[in-house]
Amino acid sequence: MVEKFYEELDDLKAEIPVFARFAIGMLEDSIKTLKNQDVGLAEEIRDRKAGLAAQHTNIEEEALRILALYQPMARDLRVIACINQMNYSLYRVGRIGWDIAKLSMYVADQPFIENLQNIFHMGDLVVAMLRDVMEVYGSNNVSSLIELSARDDVVDNLRSSIFRECLTYMMEDNRNIPRCIDYISVSRHLERAGDHACLIAEKIYYMYTGERVEIR
Repeated sequence: MVEKFYEELDDLKAEIPVFARFAIGMLEDSIKTLKNQDVGLAEEIRDRKAGLAAQHTNIEEEALRILALYQPMARDLRVIACINQMNYSLYRVGRIGWDIAKLSMYVADQPFIENLQNIFHMGDLVVAMLRDVMEVYGSNNVSSLIELSARDDVVDNLRSSIFRECLTYMMEDNRNIPRCIDYISVSRHLERAGDHACLIAEKIYYMYTGERVEIR
């Protein structure tokens, strides 16, 4: 019984990196759709929504089944609880990717404001944060997670900078208003994805150490 429990727990833990690659891939590709005005890729991201939801549901149901069947305690219970919370954050990351892709579909025929390239840099930073966090999940090197807070500050500062730049462009020419509103929306989506990277990092740290830290 105990051996079977740990086999199933290991299988559950192994599903998270697979789901993470899928969700983070949606976010990364959504930034490409915006940068390249690639409607075809945006439509492909839309088609991935069902797979995102299915994987999220499967992990959630498997975690609940293990809880109900084996009633784990102490560290094992902590691991399952953290996996369930990571599962939700990764689902939200994928949904953010779809939200950005959906927006890019509506504005694909609108001209760029060339000086607002920080939005793409911000996206690259957030994707890197998420990937680095998931690498720690596989390596158990939790000490590096604390550094994520400083990286999140950079993302937050970029969001504020993009907002100020957009206000300037909108005041200079009201034809810039629709495009700038889009950039502001995307920057908020990316900031939220960065927050989820920090939340995942907190859960990984707690899962491995039993200690709670605030990374944000």
